[in-house]
Amino acid sequence: MGVITLTTDLGHRDFYQAALKGSILTLLPNVNLVDITHEIPSFNIQHAAFVINNAYRYFPPDTVHLIGIDTVFLEGSRYIAMKFRGHYFVGADNGIFGIILGEEQADEVVEINIMQDLRYLHFPLADILTKAACHIASGGSLQEIGLHIDNPVLKGTLQPVYTADTIKGHVSYIDSFGNVISNISKDLFNRVQASRAFTLRFKRNETITQLCWHYNEVSEGEKLCLFGISNFLEIAINKGNASNLLGLHQDESILVEFSNK
Repeated sequence: MGVITLTTDLGHRDFYQAALKGSILTLLPNVNLVDITHEIPSFNIQHAAFVINNAYRYFPPDTVHLIGIDTVFLEGSRYIAMKFRGHYFVGADNGIFGIILGEEQADEVVEINIMQDLRYLHFPLADILTKAACHIASGGSLQEIGLHIDNPVLKGTLQPVYTADTIKGHVSYIDSFGNVISNISKDLFNRVQASRAFTLRFKRNETITQLCWHYNEVSEGEKLCLFGISNFLEIAINKGNASNLLGLHQDESILVEFSNK
């Protein structure tokens, strides 16, 4: 039986998450249902896209990733299903699919045309999107639940600005350990660095001049930077909360300077 993952902003306090899972299990009792997270900040598609992009590739091909972020019904709402890199993604057409794709192209995208059940008018996640996810997870094709489209909504994301000697980025994500993850990719860093020395500068005139491979390469309580599992430049404190201790929060600027010294 297929695999369906869940990424939502439903939290754990209310009945919404249970209702979603119950709807899926009613349609597909033997499905492998996996929670990625239900703690996405409400309506924050940038946060959700970061989590999904760093999680989906660990799942087997043909996994269906159900995205429950900003799915509330609005006049003219559009829900889509997408195949990308051998995986399927189902959710509201609110810009998150464009962020997941980046500069790549989807293998296939359809606008879901499953009829809305008026009993679930305010909860399309447990109706239209659940039905689409279960259809795909049971082996159904995208063409059977929607019509091909070429224009999912795109939402711009802030990209690093770089010159021959600098990269200016920002904090894009803070994980539950307080590690501060930037939007500077390992590929961009390596291209601009060209084997030169660097100085990473951020809030409070803090600097770091060496890359680490592991968090424990420095003493407990010491700051470090590395490329973690996400392959983006990360500022951390060994066994400490870098966000709190260094005063680094979402969207704050960081700067990398390169020199031949």
